[in-house]
Amino acid sequence: MKKALIVFPFIFIFLAAFVIAAEKGALTLKVGDERYVCNCGEKCPCNTISNNEGKCTCGSDMVKAKVTKVEKGKAMFKAAGWEKERTFKTIGKYKCGCSPDCKCETISQNPGKCTCGSKMQKI
Repeated sequence: MKKALIVFPFIFIFLAAFVIAAEKGALTLKVGDERYVCNCGEKCPCNTISNNEGKCTCGSDMVKAKVTKVEKGKAMFKAAGWEKERTFKTIGKYKCGCSPDCKCETISQNPGKCTCGSKMQKI
């Protein structure tokens, strides 16, 4: 019983941190996941990632890419036609403002429209 009383607060803190991260525009990715990412190149500051294809917040077409590596706050993606993998931030300054049943999960470092057409919200 004492162990349960000690473990319970840690479980609660972990779950609360997970919910807060989801609300703050953090994506949880793992190696092998496929997402659509901005195809501008490494110098583009938008770092848009989405579950849907479409245009990123900088206006470029997004490309389907596979996660090759995940680190704290960033993930490396590789797409067909790219010479090397590219790094994207997994914590956005903006997230899609769509309804809860929309599954686009678009995040970006720039304001604009997400891939489902909704306006991005500042986090």
